[in-house]
Amino acid sequence: MGSSTSKRRDPVLSPKAAGGLNILEWTGGLVSQGLLVKGAKTGWRLAWETMMRELAPQTADGSYSRPTATFTSRIGSAGFPAESGRYHLYVGNACPWCHRVLLALVLRGLTGHVTFSWLTDDPERASRGGWVFDQPDPVFGRRDLREVYDTASPGYRGRCTAPLLVDKIARRIVNNESSQILQMLNALQLPGCTPVELYPRELAMQIDAVNDLVYDKINNGVYKSGFATTQAAYERAQRELYEALDIVEERLARHRFLVGDRFTDADLRLFPTIIRFDAVYATLFKCCQRRVADYPNLSAWLHDVWQIQVGAPGSMQVRDTIDIDDARCSYFNSLFPLNPGGIVPTGPTLRELDLDHDVQRGTHCMSSIFHTREAGGLAESYAR
Repeated sequence: MGSSTSKRRDPVLSPKAAGGLNILEWTGGLVSQGLLVKGAKTGWRLAWETMMRELAPQTADGSYSRPTATFTSRIGSAGFPAESGRYHLYVGNACPWCHRVLLALVLRGLTGHVTFSWLTDDPERASRGGWVFDQPDPVFGRRDLREVYDTASPGYRGRCTAPLLVDKIARRIVNNESSQILQMLNALQLPGCTPVELYPRELAMQIDAVNDLVYDKINNGVYKSGFATTQAAYERAQRELYEALDIVEERLARHRFLVGDRFTDADLRLFPTIIRFDAVYATLFKCCQRRVADYPNLSAWLHDVWQIQVGAPGSMQVRDTIDIDDARCSYFNSLFPLNPGGIVPTGPTLRELDLDHDVQRGTHCMSSIFHTREAGGLAESYAR
C-alpha cells in the first residue's frame, strides 16, 4: 500500500520589525485616537507649510509664485562688451532653467567663447540656497554659489539662484534670468559660432504665442503643481498643464516642431521640462494624470530633439546637456518638503526612456533642422 508524505514548510522568518513610540498604547483611554491623529496632522502640516514657503514662495490661495530676477544687464550694453572668453555661466544639472541656457550655448556653438561650470544641488552644504561646487570654482575660487553672489555683488541679500552669468574681467554679475540669458546667447555673434537662428523675425509672433503658453502652463505649470499648498491650487495647475499639453500634442501632429518644420526657441524652452517629466515631475510633483509616453507626438518629438546632431564629431550634443538619472536623484534628495523620506524612485532611467530609438521624423543634421541667419547678421531682440 503506497503512502504519501507531505512536506511541512517552516514559516519564513523576517527580521524583527521596529515599532514606533506606541503612543496609542501609552495614552490608553486618556486621549482618543482621533484627537492624536488630528493633532499630529495639524503639527506636521504647519511645519510642512513653513518649509514650503521657504522653498517656494506662495500666494494667499496656496499657489506657487516664481520670484523675479534681480540682475538683468545684457551682454552688449554699457560695461559688458561682446567679447570672446569674457563671460562665464554657472549651471546646475537638475535645473530646467539652467538647462535651457546650456542648450542655447551648445546649439549656437558658443562653448568656446562663453565658459561654464556645473553646480551641485546640495542644500545641506550650501550656506544659502542649494548650489555648491564639487570642483573648484574657476572664476572666484568660492565654495558655493552664495559666495559667488557675495563676491560679484557685495551686499546682496536675495535668493542665490542659477543660472548665473558673470563677467570674468569686471568680476561682476551680468544676469540671473534664464530667459534673458537665452536671448543674449541667441543674439551673440562671435567668430566660429554656428549660424543657427532660434528666433527668426518672420516667426516672432508665433513663437511668442507658443512660449507664453509653454512657460505659464507647462514650464512653470509642473512647479505650480508640485509646490501647491492647497488642493484647489494644485487642481487648477493640473488642469492648465494638461490642457496645454493637449495643445502641444496637436501642434506636433501637424509639424515636426512647435512652429513649423524647423527647431526654434519655442522647442528649446519646452525640452527641459519634457525630458524631466516622466522621470521626475510625474511622481514628485504629482503630475501623474498622463505621462509624456502617453502622448504619441510629444513623445516622438522628445526623441527627435534628443538625437539632434550638433557640430562636428566630438562636439557637445543635446544629450550631453543633462544627466537625467542624476537629476532624478537630485530632485528627490534635495526637495525635502516634498519627499521627507529621501527615497529615490528607481526609474524611469535614461535607458528605460529609450531616447536613442529613431522615431523617423527626419534627419538630425543641423542644416535640415535649424533656421540660419546671414553671416554677420544680428538677431532681433525679443520678449519673454
